[in-house]
Amino acid sequence: MFAIARFTVPLADAAHFEAQLSTALDAFSQCAGFKNGEYGQNLDEITLWSLTTQWENVGSYRRALSNTNVKMNAIPILAQAIDEPGAYEKPYSE
Repeated sequence: MFAIARFTVPLADAAHFEAQLSTALDAFSQCAGFKNGEYGQNLDEITLWSLTTQWENVGSYRRALSNTNVKMNAIPILAQAIDEPGAYEKPYSE
């Protein structure tokens, strides 16, 4: 499964926000079930950012959200995300 969080960030705050995203991604990367993640700034709308993480399963993702390091370093950033559904699962293909 993968999770996407999108953010609207004023240009003046972009450098600081990018550092916060890096810290959040590092916190997630230390959790069981984390596969990979990345963040970036939209090319067309430069105040729009995203954080994408990939997990072994939805349980791993949800347990990570309860991790103390994640609570300290990622949840404050996720609280600033655009309010929209962000957890996705790839369709099974047989």
